[in-house]
Amino acid sequence: MTPWELHGRELANCNCATGCPCQFMALPTHGSCEAAAGFTFDSGHYGDVDLAGTRCAYIAKWPGAIHDGNGTMQLIVDAASSPAQRDALERIMKGEDTEDLATMWWVFSAMSPNKLETLVKPIEITVDVENRRGRMHVPDVMETTAEPLVNPVTGDAHRARIDLPNGFEFRLAEIARATTRTMGQLDLPGNTDSHAHLVDIHLSGTGVVAPA
Repeated sequence: MTPWELHGRELANCNCATGCPCQFMALPTHGSCEAAAGFTFDSGHYGDVDLAGTRCAYIAKWPGAIHDGNGTMQLIVDAASSPAQRDALERIMKGEDTEDLATMWWVFSAMSPNKLETLVKPIEITVDVENRRGRMHVPDVMETTAEPLVNPVTGDAHRARIDLPNGFEFRLAEIARATTRTMGQLDLPGNTDSHAHLVDIHLSGTGVVAPA
C-alpha cells in the first residue's frame, strides 16, 4: 500500500441530535444517517505527493445506521489541487491504501456501495476548533455553518467534548450545532440545527496518529 498521512481540521454535520448516538454505539436519532463533512489539511503526503494545503469533502446518507450499509456517497476534491493530489485524496477517501477499519473514510466507503461521480469543485472551509465555529461552501453542492451550543437558560455558549481514546476518526472532538443546505444530487433535509463536531484531524493508512 502507498503510505499516506494527513494533518489538519475537520467540520462534520449529521442529522442526529447533539452528541450523535453513533459515537456511543447507539442507533441514529431519526433511524437514518445523513452527513456532510469537509477537511482542510496543513500538511500531509500520499507517497511522494505533497498534500499540504489541500481540501476535500463528502456528502453521504444511509437508510439506516451506517453499519447496516447501502449508503450513497459523493466525494468532492478542491479544484485548486493538482491532478496528482486529487487522485491521492480520492483514493484515501475511498478507503484505499488503508488498513481495514482504520479510518472513518474506510468505513464510510465500505458502507456506501452507491458512489456518485467524484466532483472537482472550489471548496471554501474555515474550522475554528477552539471556538466551535466553522463554515464550508461548495458551489452548487452544499453549504454548512456551525456555531457553539447555547445554554437555554443563560444564552451563554456551552462547551462539550467527545473523547474517543480508540476512535478511528479523532481522539477529541469539540461539539457544536450546524445546518447544512444542499443543492446537488444528494439532499440532506434533516441537517438543520443538528449535531456537529470540529476536530484537529491526524490520520494515516493505519489510523489515528500523533500530531505532526
